[in-house]
Amino acid sequence: MDESPGRHHEVHRSTAHGDLVLDVREWGPVDGVPVVLLHGFPQSAASWAGVAEHLAGSGLRLLAPDQRGYSPGARPDDVAAYAIEELAGDVLALAEDLDLGRFHLVGHDWGASVAWWLAAHHPDRLLTLTALSVPHLAAFGRALVEDPEQASRSAYLKVFRRPGVAEEQLLADDAAGLRDVYAGRVPIAHVQRDVALMRDGALTPALGWYRAMRDLSGTPDVHVPTTYIWGEEDQAAAPAAARLCGEHVQADYRFVPLPGVSHWSLDEVPEVVAAEIRRRVC
Repeated sequence: MDESPGRHHEVHRSTAHGDLVLDVREWGPVDGVPVVLLHGFPQSAASWAGVAEHLAGSGLRLLAPDQRGYSPGARPDDVAAYAIEELAGDVLALAEDLDLGRFHLVGHDWGASVAWWLAAHHPDRLLTLTALSVPHLAAFGRALVEDPEQASRSAYLKVFRRPGVAEEQLLADDAAGLRDVYAGRVPIAHVQRDVALMRDGALTPALGWYRAMRDLSGTPDVHVPTTYIWGEEDQAAAPAAARLCGEHVQADYRFVPLPGVSHWSLDEVPEVVAAEIRRRVC
């Protein structure tokens, strides 16, 4: 597709990885510095729109895919298809398809997990890394074992990994359980958008990410310049995990704790997230 995004214009395109087709939102000039944005659960590429608005005019080409399980054309039935290597492969395929060369990578929540894995295993493909909420996977794994607070905050993972049970609990009573994950911190219009996506066939594939999880505490250290952004009121990542993160970055590292901000920093403080991305990549 040849259409060039303007300052605030959002372009929709698609990219293929084997038989899967991922929908992609794009902002910024097509000849701009490439920045790939990875969303988390239960959101989509739309969650980056506010950040993209604050990065308008920065010369960055922002590319946010609806990842595997979220794009209607990329919802395989096999849980093994949602292993982190497969998720990371989608990102590399996107970069290859769009001829990005080396690129900046930004991820939130599950998107951060994929971003950490890519930075650890394919540092030659990345210029920088910016991760939100989820710290380096080795730091997170260590905290799960050693920190009771992190273990408590991650108890929901056991429920999400149970086929059928999670779907029922999240969607019952007008998706009350799904709405509760936002803890009242996200605009209702955004919640409605995400709930609609989950109801429209994305929930079970999205939960496939949790069901394909394995212990990643042996993930290698990262050797690319990295920023880690963590809300001090994050419901998913406890302070111990956040503070261990820097031990696993063997490059320029910036830790950005955000007072009063929860897990949902893209919705609460998109201007702060945008400023930190700009600081890292420009």
